[in-house]
Amino acid sequence: MTLKRPLSDIFPPSGRPFVKMHGLRNHFVIMDGRDTPFAPTPAQIAHICDVGAGIGGDQLLVIGRSARADASLRILNVDGREVSACGNATRCVAWLLLEEAGTDTVTLETGSGVLRCARAGAMEVSVQMGQIVHDWQAIGLARAVDTLDLPLVHGPLTHGVASWIGNPHVTFFVRDLPSLDVAALAHPVQNDPLFPEQVNVGLAELLGPALIRLQVYERPGMVTAACGTGACVAVRAAQLRGLVGPGAVRVEMGAGAVQIDTGEDGGAVMTGPVAYSFWGHLPRDLERTR
Repeated sequence: MTLKRPLSDIFPPSGRPFVKMHGLRNHFVIMDGRDTPFAPTPAQIAHICDVGAGIGGDQLLVIGRSARADASLRILNVDGREVSACGNATRCVAWLLLEEAGTDTVTLETGSGVLRCARAGAMEVSVQMGQIVHDWQAIGLARAVDTLDLPLVHGPLTHGVASWIGNPHVTFFVRDLPSLDVAALAHPVQNDPLFPEQVNVGLAELLGPALIRLQVYERPGMVTAACGTGACVAVRAAQLRGLVGPGAVRVEMGAGAVQIDTGEDGGAVMTGPVAYSFWGHLPRDLERTR
């Protein structure tokens, strides 16, 4: 077959470059907006993250400049909503910046503050995730309630613990987690009137004195293979309930495990793996912001 037009002419790699990475199969499309700012519309975000029509990702991440840290990080959900924190996303972006700078530490300015990140292995990163709080107003609840024992009952989901770590979570401790339909149980909780902006719903099972099994139903409505912030709040909730003691706790999720260390003040350090998938260029119609 004689080509009249090379494929490189049909699909020229002239759009904005991106990197695809994942942290325990929580996958991200990462854009560098430091030299050329990138502010995509909700429609663009949805298209880019659509695995059937775009690149595919759980979130779109945009790296920017910062006067307070080495770089800033915007975390954009598939519905266009910007969130302040995502542990798996932070590890992936931190690894890219560590590789770029050739250093062992880097700081990232996020919506939840400046996070210090460090190498923990060839493809592992530790992130100081900040303090976990349980104030009902900080979490964004509709009314004042006991956040350590929520007045919610949805089947086996009772006595939930509400937390804020840059995004809102509620954690329920259950038995025999693999037998439960997480999406069916968590969906009514996520959309309960107590949570005007919805909430990430974690179902956790205690497997040992320093071992927790976890699955999270994240906003806007999907069960993810791993959730870094969900792991942090699950460990803190278990500590407050007296289920685990001080020190490192291993949290096992569908795609693997992270280690969480929480202090007495609720500060959390998360250590976990990252993985590189591929890189490419956005099509020209998605490169432009409108």
